[in-house]
Amino acid sequence: MPLERATLVVVWTVTALVVLALLAPLVVTLVVSLSASSVFNLPPPALSFRWYERTLTLRELWPAVRLSVALALVSTAVSLVLGTLCAIALTRASFPGKTTLTTFMVSPLMMPGLVVGVALLSMLRELGLRDAWASLLIGHVVITLPYVTRTVLASLSLFDFTLIDAARTLGYSPARALVKVMVPVLAPAFLTSGLFAFLASLDNYPISIFLVDARNKTLPTLMLQYLEENPDPTIAAISSGLIVFTIVVLLVADRLVGLRRLAEF
Repeated sequence: MPLERATLVVVWTVTALVVLALLAPLVVTLVVSLSASSVFNLPPPALSFRWYERTLTLRELWPAVRLSVALALVSTAVSLVLGTLCAIALTRASFPGKTTLTTFMVSPLMMPGLVVGVALLSMLRELGLRDAWASLLIGHVVITLPYVTRTVLASLSLFDFTLIDAARTLGYSPARALVKVMVPVLAPAFLTSGLFAFLASLDNYPISIFLVDARNKTLPTLMLQYLEENPDPTIAAISSGLIVFTIVVLLVADRLVGLRRLAEF
């Protein structure tokens, strides 16, 4: 019993320290964003919303926000379609090298983002594609597709495909059978992978930095540029907005599906 109690104390202590280490940067960002000082002071000499007010006057901020959100939405939608089709093919088909292909589908997550960014830039330039928006969309699909493929693939391993066959015997076309039978069952997996894909696209910097131009800058690239040129708590206010946005997205997901069920996928 004493040994078990000591082990329990150690486990909870380590867990608490890890949680504090993970949350500390977020708390510091929130506190700095409310500081009245023009430099990063902790603790802040006084509290103020001046830096949040300043974000409303930054001309380049809101076009970057709109671009990042649009890219995240479109790339997530494309990845949901392509990732689901890839997951179905990998689940239903049987061929040599299937495991290798499955690993290759998630390889962008295993490689450094800078390496993927340089490779994409070289490939797109060789293909003659110089439009920044289209290049960014392709790059963001590359990094969001593995989230969808891996999550849906895990869910399909538990799906009974005879339900699709039963729906087809009742007169449904293959596409309609998938929509009517598979989509409702895999809705939590779609939501989970979609959330991860959306946030990964919205927050991506290593790939976006190689594909943006002077007129099309994503929010992370603009934030880094602003941090280099104007190191004041405005960047903390922008970061705090992203933190709050992420929390809101998780709360909405909790209301729709439940975080416990999301964690299962």
